Amino acid sequence: MRTLEKRNHSQCGAGRDQARTGERGRGLTDKAYETVKRAILECELPPGFEVTARELAVRLGLGKVPLREALIRLAQEGLLQPIPRSGYRITPVTVQDVQEIFALRLLLEPAAARQAAGRIDRELLSHLDELCKAGYEPGNRASESAFLRANREFHVAIANATGNHRLARVLGQLLEETERLFHLGLAVRDRSDEMKHEHQELLVALASGNAEAAAQSTIRQIESARKMVMDGIMSACWFKQAPVVQW
Repeated sequence: MRTLEKRNHSQCGAGRDQARTGERGRGLTDKAYETVKRAILECELPPGFEVTARELAVRLGLGKVPLREALIRLAQEGLLQPIPRSGYRITPVTVQDVQEIFALRLLLEPAAARQAAGRIDRELLSHLDELCKAGYEPGNRASESAFLRANREFHVAIANATGNHRLARVLGQLLEETERLFHLGLAVRDRSDEMKHEHQELLVALASGNAEAAAQSTIRQIESARKMVMDGIMSACWFKQAPVVQW
């Protein structure tokens, strides 16, 4: 009986050790994933740039095993393209990518603004007003990232005000995908003041319950953002427009 108890105790202890090891492994993989993803979104690893796992491990100070697993995840998400027997290519940005992303924003955000009009209470209005004050320093990736986090929170909060949380979640994911494009555009010139004005105009429409004005303000914002991104991409030294597939 004692032998059986000792064996069970030993097995339980081994199970706990394995669980802790698994958790540490997942934690290291998640850290590697977030580190590489951030480097891609902030264009520290620019579109079209080719890398190997070994180079990334040295450059970013990451372990080989968690990095390998992180790279597989990022490839599945479309941020990396595997190169057989070589490494990875940072997925290029094309004009078609920009057009598709902003076309989708034009479908979702004006509709969200219409539904949110008149549903913005005083507390949320104050929070959105604070988010409007964010600015950035062109070319400073940390500054741009903080600005884009505030911008994403602003738009997702408006989508949440519609009561459709799936819409807010989809929009949040779309804005995260847009982040890499925004870094390319924000580096061209400082649009802080223009974007503050655009956001304030939208808040006035939302607070007053003017659904159509809110939708039109949102459309103008998206079109301005698209132009900014296209200016940034066209001026980037790495840019080569991929052929647009005609269906």
